[in-house]
Amino acid sequence: MKNIAVIGVGYVGLVSGASFADLGNRVVCLDINEARIENLNKGIMPIYEPGLEEVVERNVKAGRLFFTTSYAVALKDAEYAFIAVGTPSDVDGQADLRYVRMAAESIADAMDHPIIIINKSTVPVGTGDWVADIVRNRRPDAPEFAVVSCPEFLREGSAITDFMNPDRVILGSTNREAAEKVAQLHLPLRTTIMITDLRTAEMIKYASNAFLAAKISFINEIANICEALGADVKEVAYGMGLDKRIGPAFLDAGIGWGGSCFPKDVKALAYMAELAGRHPQLIHAVMDINTDQRKAPIRKVKKLLGGSLEGKIIGLLGLAFKPNTDDMREAPSVDIAWDLLRERAKVRAYDPVAMDNARRLLPEVEMADNPYALAEGADALILVTEWNEFKNLDLARIRDTMKQPILIDGRNIYDPHLVREMGFLYMAIGRGYNGVGIEEIIE
Repeated sequence: MKNIAVIGVGYVGLVSGASFADLGNRVVCLDINEARIENLNKGIMPIYEPGLEEVVERNVKAGRLFFTTSYAVALKDAEYAFIAVGTPSDVDGQADLRYVRMAAESIADAMDHPIIIINKSTVPVGTGDWVADIVRNRRPDAPEFAVVSCPEFLREGSAITDFMNPDRVILGSTNREAAEKVAQLHLPLRTTIMITDLRTAEMIKYASNAFLAAKISFINEIANICEALGADVKEVAYGMGLDKRIGPAFLDAGIGWGGSCFPKDVKALAYMAELAGRHPQLIHAVMDINTDQRKAPIRKVKKLLGGSLEGKIIGLLGLAFKPNTDDMREAPSVDIAWDLLRERAKVRAYDPVAMDNARRLLPEVEMADNPYALAEGADALILVTEWNEFKNLDLARIRDTMKQPILIDGRNIYDPHLVREMGFLYMAIGRGYNGVGIEEIIE
């Protein structure tokens, strides 16, 4: 059993802390948000993540997982201190490191024995050296310490599974012995562990997310071409994915990526590149395509409704940026809803878990109790988030309650032939029909 402190109990910190406890370690999770810690001590989760509540409850009962607001409590006997605080983007795309600084300073103030400080947050290249300097400057007489970078690769909605079954663990440090000790902590995961230098480890995280974002933007660009030429992007993506050099993952065309990682990390990488005197053309194109893609549903619904959305009731099926999470950060639904409101449409929405978070961002949007209440009297529906429950809706019931049976499938989850045969005016993303461009289908 190792003694671990985790600073920050957001998605990364709470999942990591609970998972390390589940591996048999003693973990103390710290957050400066007193209400969040109070709720966790009552068993109330701050986020929705499948399986997380059960893991937390199990390890709290087992006496392996604790929550506190005190650095002295968290660091007492800790051999490892993971920094897992937020690093949001500022206006120019630079990562905001104020919370990392606060954590490093607080660790320096409270540490009274040797400790390994591990950056779990996604941080700009060079942050590991910066954290080490903060601790040294704050406490010239500090006990021995080392800084290790251990970037996270967790996907919201499957974070527990991702932690326990990672493709790899990346560790970077100027202190090989410290990196090997952190590697020992990860041995129960039985995966490839790569040890490199600090800056390379930090760069691996950014490069990985930027590549995945580029893959999505690429297939969305192809989808737009498919629409014009009458090809089906789902079939195109399947054929591409059979090539082992390409693979099928992240080739689902839709209305773009969002969330807490891709937007922030791609912006930050572009900012770092420009700061270093480079011109990241591809990265900027990836972001531009993603921004444009969110406008596709608006263009389609306007075409089907004769050019004007004023007074029309438009329903949004899904609000979270992806299924199995309540996260609304950079969610396409937010841009789509505001664009609809600017067109003077009346906007309704339904999401299985994200509506409480959405209400704060979209106060002018009416929240429906279920998909069928959403559809009642609606002029059009736009599927935004591909929740499993939407794949099995009673579409005949949906059609019969709508004012006009218009369905924009922003995630390509329905069979175009079947839905059109049911009487819907249906448009998807990049799905031409038997050699006919999608815009011609509804002429």
